[in-house]
Amino acid sequence: MPQLPLPPDSTLGILGGGQLGRMLSQAASRLGFDVVILDPQPDCPAARVSRAQITAPYDDPDALQALGRLCDVVTFEFENVPAASVETLAEAGALVAPGPTALAVAQDRVDEKTYLNAVGAPTVAFAAVTTLDDLTNAIAALGLPALLKTRREGYDGKGQVWIRDAADAEAAFDAIGRRPAVLEAAAVFQRELSVIAARGRDGAVAVYPLGENVHKNGVLKTTTAPAAVDTATQGRAEAIAAAVLDGLDYIGVMGIELFDMGNSELLVNEVAPRVHNTGHWTQDGCVCDQFEQHIRAVVGWPLGPTQAHARVEMTNLLGDEVEQWRALAAEPNARLHLYGKHDARPGRKMAHINRIL
Repeated sequence: MPQLPLPPDSTLGILGGGQLGRMLSQAASRLGFDVVILDPQPDCPAARVSRAQITAPYDDPDALQALGRLCDVVTFEFENVPAASVETLAEAGALVAPGPTALAVAQDRVDEKTYLNAVGAPTVAFAAVTTLDDLTNAIAALGLPALLKTRREGYDGKGQVWIRDAADAEAAFDAIGRRPAVLEAAAVFQRELSVIAARGRDGAVAVYPLGENVHKNGVLKTTTAPAAVDTATQGRAEAIAAAVLDGLDYIGVMGIELFDMGNSELLVNEVAPRVHNTGHWTQDGCVCDQFEQHIRAVVGWPLGPTQAHARVEMTNLLGDEVEQWRALAAEPNARLHLYGKHDARPGRKMAHINRIL
């Protein structure tokens, strides 16, 4: 096992070559690390700013062994990494952060909500669903409307459907492929907030100011941060973040989505054991952004400062919205972050822009 903290010139592996992997690689390069990407897509966005790419599926044992031999520490840009892949990397001698416990919890929405409530991070009421009878019973217990989500995978509104009438239960179950699911009670919240937090290898926790999020068609459109919240709400978010991170012995950055119920009451919607779309504002609002913070944590360096030096509105650019890059690049108080994706499909995240408010 490598000695920590890792010195510059060490090699960092990243599972996943999309925009999050790309921005992680750029942050690692600034700190003097070499980066190797493992992704099944040749010439992926992250690979074009990294030293090398291994082109293979995430569960390819030979590719994982090679990545483990090349790298001193391995992290990931998305949470649906097979648990067996993490074990293979560890066998090859690489440290992996965040660890397998955090992955296992985040990959299953029932396990996630059970864990969150156990550590004092409350969620909406929920019920596990395996059969149509389970769903019928859950509707009777939780009431309607309620949100049906697949237990595993699904993001940006995928793998989920609202049920507003009990007669629609079977159609909703069919819509998610009758897969194991969770039914969540509706939350009557004032707004959605999120908190980006990090935990280092020494157990130190650093929390950024809250962001306020606006979604469109199930996809994040804007995050404004620091959000206009009172000190009690910020303090409650920090306490939730610390409890979640410490309970998992977590290493790295985590995004935690929250429902603001008013009167400083927060419910956790979900957690993501990685850098997060709602934390992109930190690139232009903080000295140490979420990507550098994640690198610092996984290589054993001290965590960086999280205070905001500017208020920022982050806007996602989806599909052909990225074609506005000329006009956006000319805005005097804005910074454009392009992801290097070739195919601007409808709804695909192509870039974001941070506007200083």
